Amino acid sequence: MNHKINTILFDLDGTLIDTNELIIKSFLHTLDQYFPGQYKREDVLPFIGPSLHETFSSLDKDRTEEMIQTYRTFNISNHDLLVTEFDGVFETVKALKEKNYKMGIVTTKMSDVVKMGLQLTQLDQFFDIVVALDHVEKAKPDPEPIYKALELLSGRPEETIMVGDNYHDILAGKNAGTKTAGVAWTIKGREYLASFHPDYVLDNMKDLLSIVDGKEL
Repeated sequence: MNHKINTILFDLDGTLIDTNELIIKSFLHTLDQYFPGQYKREDVLPFIGPSLHETFSSLDKDRTEEMIQTYRTFNISNHDLLVTEFDGVFETVKALKEKNYKMGIVTTKMSDVVKMGLQLTQLDQFFDIVVALDHVEKAKPDPEPIYKALELLSGRPEETIMVGDNYHDILAGKNAGTKTAGVAWTIKGREYLASFHPDYVLDNMKDLLSIVDGKEL
């Protein structure tokens, strides 16, 4: 194992598993109830990534918790119909596990839905720990979730890479002192994510193998 990176932290949605359609439909379902006819598909793309509380409180502080519950009810009931893992993810994560890298999930999702996604895609067998929204006081881009993951994994920031599809992931990694990798398949576009200057941009998850093995792309 390359001595420089021995710990890998992954975001979940949009990084390992394709929940984009589920998230978009969950937002549209919720917003159509509270703001009928005001939101279209392209309008909800900026809501992908931040926590639900952050998004809904910016729209209506008084009904934030109510909207979160409406979203989560729809999201959970439609989860297994709409979620798959991205190309190259299963094989790459399996290979990393076999090489004994320490791996964890750091996400702004609640832990019950994280568990559903990992079990559905059979990725749950590969991860040592999960740090979800209900495990921390502050969500990404605050470094708290990454610090918590590193504590649980006995990892060090300088030996860690954070992999994600959104600016929250890149900034959280930078704030915690880890290396960072953005995924080119982000729904917000490769150029958008590259504008936050991750150390690497992955065209396929298998590219991560070359990086952690010390071979630059």
